[in-house]
Order: sequence, then structure tokens, then C-alpha cells
Amino acid sequence: MNLRVFKKDIEFFIGEFIEDCELFVILNPHKSSEKIDKIVDEAVDLYNDLKQKAAHPEGNKRAYYNGLTKAMFEKLDELSEKLSAVVIAEA
Repeated sequence: MNLRVFKKDIEFFIGEFIEDCELFVILNPHKSSEKIDKIVDEAVDLYNDLKQKAAHPEGNKRAYYNGLTKAMFEKLDELSEKLSAVVIAEA
């Protein structure tokens, strides 16, 4: 994996997650969106953190980017679970 591919993955996966959050808010305008806003803020923080880390690799670049990719997906899984919990609670 190289920097260009990793940056595209960050854009795509985090962007898709944020779109899912926005879709819930759009489809449920009568529900409170404060919890969703906090989850989106966490996703934006993840995006900024990963972009910053991608610009400054340490050690073996392949292993570094693979580790960042793994961390990105783990954090996105956590955020998805939070989103699911809010959706279930709001239903």
C-alpha cells in the first residue's frame, strides 16, 4: 500500500460513514441529532488524525500504512457500533 491509495481509502471510507450519519438525520428530522453530531465529530477527528499521520510515516512505510489502515477500520467499526446504538435507541 502506498500513500496515494491510503489517502483515497481515508476519503472514501470515512466519507461514506459520514454520509450514513447524515442520511439518518435527513430521514429522521424529528429525532434529536446531537448524538449523531458527536459521532460525526469523532469521524472528522479520525479523518484529520489519519491524514496527519499519513503525511509523516515512520519506519517501514508498507508496515506503517498497513497499521494505519487497520487502525482506521477498527475505529470505523467502533463508530459504526455507536451509530447503530443511536439508531436503535431512536427507533
